[in-house]
Amino acid sequence: MYSTRVSQHVNAPRSAVYQALVDAGAIAQWRVPAGMSSHIHEFDAREGGSFRISLTYDAPGPTGKSASHTDTYHGHFAELVPDERVVEVFEFETADPALRGAMTMTTTLTDAGGGTDVVIVHEGIPDAVPAADNETGTRMALANLAALVESAPNRSTPGRSDLGGTS
Repeated sequence: MYSTRVSQHVNAPRSAVYQALVDAGAIAQWRVPAGMSSHIHEFDAREGGSFRISLTYDAPGPTGKSASHTDTYHGHFAELVPDERVVEVFEFETADPALRGAMTMTTTLTDAGGGTDVVIVHEGIPDAVPAADNETGTRMALANLAALVESAPNRSTPGRSDLGGTS
């Protein structure tokens, strides 16, 4: 098992970025690497609340971890600190023992340069998942997150959920 750390500066306030981390509709839009689509089966954004998400390859070639072209994972929110941190514990739904085991993803938000620095640390990633793939997918997702929250209307208004979904 190994860990990765990926960061991105986002030109939006922490409150807007945090909202995108705990909103199912937003997650469906940004936490999807290029060449994949997402399906949110379950999403209860509260400490102890669970989630289940599938990512499916758009092209027929790539092989998924859970099914022929799909990666499905489930887990729970271990910690939610509004506008600061989200800690998720999750695992792939797979029969392959090399891909099993709980992983932790900690997303930390800090004020920087008129916007927000977002840092995602993955811990406990199975060795069968190439580190380069994890880092590339995380970078794609963070770029999607930046595009989503930077373009959201009235993004600085506290309590607004303009990110296209419900939590």
